[in-house]
Amino acid sequence: MFPLIERARQQGDRLALIAPEGTVTYRQLLETSACAAATLLAGADDLRETRVALLTPPGLSYVAWQWGIWRAGGIVVPLSVSHPPPELDYVIGDCAASIVVGHPDFEARVRPVADARGLRFLSEVAPNVRKVLPDISPDRRAMILYTSGTTSKPKGVVTTHANLQAQIESLVTAWEWSADDHLLHVLPLHHLHGILNALLCPLWAGATCEILPAFDADQVWKRLGSGAVTVFMAVPTVYNKLIAAAGEQPRPLPDVRLMVCGSAALPVSTLERWRQLTGHTLLERYGMTETGMILSNPLHGERRPGFVGTPLPGIEVRLEGEPGEIWVRGPGVFREYWQRPEATAQAFQDGWFRTGDIAVFEDGMYRMLGRSSVDIIKTGGYKVSALEIEEVLRTHPGIQECAGVALPDETWGERVCAAVILKSGATLSFDDLRAWAKERLATYKVPRQLVVVDSFPRNAMGKVVKPELARLITGRRQT
Repeated sequence: MFPLIERARQQGDRLALIAPEGTVTYRQLLETSACAAATLLAGADDLRETRVALLTPPGLSYVAWQWGIWRAGGIVVPLSVSHPPPELDYVIGDCAASIVVGHPDFEARVRPVADARGLRFLSEVAPNVRKVLPDISPDRRAMILYTSGTTSKPKGVVTTHANLQAQIESLVTAWEWSADDHLLHVLPLHHLHGILNALLCPLWAGATCEILPAFDADQVWKRLGSGAVTVFMAVPTVYNKLIAAAGEQPRPLPDVRLMVCGSAALPVSTLERWRQLTGHTLLERYGMTETGMILSNPLHGERRPGFVGTPLPGIEVRLEGEPGEIWVRGPGVFREYWQRPEATAQAFQDGWFRTGDIAVFEDGMYRMLGRSSVDIIKTGGYKVSALEIEEVLRTHPGIQECAGVALPDETWGERVCAAVILKSGATLSFDDLRAWAKERLATYKVPRQLVVVDSFPRNAMGKVVKPELARLITGRRQT
């Protein structure tokens, strides 16, 4: 059995969750998840890697079903609470789920999808149900998470129980998790950041995970300043919202020992403003759905803005070229893309997983240049990092947010387009932007097109979906 369960048994009546449903001890979590497993196992002794699609809001219901699916021998396939029925149907169909678990709050949205496919549907854990639960070997498939779909149709990433254990142990070691920690959870629970980093790591360590039902900046500030919270994790969008809500008033947080940012590039301006407000330098890290976390700035020591640190324990990293693609191997690397053997084979070479992300190694640390397919712009024979251009453009006094996008160009191959959101009351012409950028960027990096927009298309983690943004700019249909 996945050692998470055995470790939870050792915690007894320690507080595991503070959830919308109330406070939950480890003993209560084990009891509820055992009932969930028994509910799933009606008429069977083992789910035998049956895919179970899970749609439930953050809280005890989510964790109890997640653990219950694992304890029954199934594969959990988390669904996004923000996805409409067609996207839910895509994931349920692609993973060939046999069972759909839908919380009563979402039953109207997901039950018709399950019924149309003739699938078993469950909405609530049957209370006081007891059943002998199967032994689960570490090499069994445990979870299928779907990629963000920022560059292609979402693929199902299959991880085993052993993969998850390796990913958890690496972070627990590097970030020194202990049973004394108390994490404030505000992240989506269909994405690795929210599931592994912010849920499974504290529960593995015997710590307390406080789950908010939804992000609310004022409530987050209140809890961060309560003296109870020791660990907080979020994405750049969340930190920017917290900064906006804080205004100019400093918010020192002496009781918080670790604040982490990931899932999208952290603007240096956000890091510096957060440090001014709270006294904390955010710990940047880098990982993927396929691998868990790969690189991290140090828990103790210098955290350099714009850098994502060094390999985490148990992880091997190398660059193919300089700058080059990050290749990684280790026990946490996923097993396969679900039902996509060709994509799986193409993703690996000589035992190394090819991430598709480009980085440089400078002064002992890695610095990300972006995704090769969307952030590396090939213009006039040069390879330009959109992330580097964005970092410079964010310092313009009239720009609130920006995204560098590659657009096709007959002369240059691709041209750098700057899509920007302006600050309230600001104006910006293309000529003025060009003149300003030429003083700060090499000529070949200076944008050749400016587009002012009201908002960017983003995925659930706040990352700009650049292919969709490019289509909106050009009006081209995806092929």
